[in-house]
Amino acid sequence: MLRGNRELWLAFLAMLLITGLYGLVMLFTREIPPASELFGHGIGIVGFMMMLMTETLYSLRKRSRSVRWGRMSAWLQFHIFTGLVGPYMVLLHTSWKFNGIAGITTLFTVIIVVSGFIGRYIFTRIPRTLDGLEIEGTLSQEALKQTRRLMALWHAIHIPIGMVLFISAFVHIGAALYYATFLK
Repeated sequence: MLRGNRELWLAFLAMLLITGLYGLVMLFTREIPPASELFGHGIGIVGFMMMLMTETLYSLRKRSRSVRWGRMSAWLQFHIFTGLVGPYMVLLHTSWKFNGIAGITTLFTVIIVVSGFIGRYIFTRIPRTLDGLEIEGTLSQEALKQTRRLMALWHAIHIPIGMVLFISAFVHIGAALYYATFLK
């Protein structure tokens, strides 16, 4: 296993295990787990909580320079892991139905995951220390400037899409609670 891709392999393994559990539930119930029942809700809630952790914890660590909560590279790996496994669980939560606000939220989820892969590729082009600090002088200055510009452009796209994703997710959660719980 390549050290630089450990989080990807762990995410893949976690998704395989989750798929196995999902398959067992399908085997025992003889249907695709409905999003509105215990397993469907559970997998959606855990997936959404992982997505919230993806969105908040890495950003908090990145912005708090005075507090040492571990290496930035470990936080980035956690960000990537939860950013893959959480959306996968939310995808399974959909019961393969993509209607209304839930469908729009799923679309934004797919877009943000693809954008994350692009950002990871750009990020790995910049040489860094184990703590995630840029190493000057390894790339030509022009190539480094171009990579930084690409990273800034990626951030300008990725962050707003993430915000729209979470707004639509909260609208979906509110609507699901209202229609499934409060109207019964």
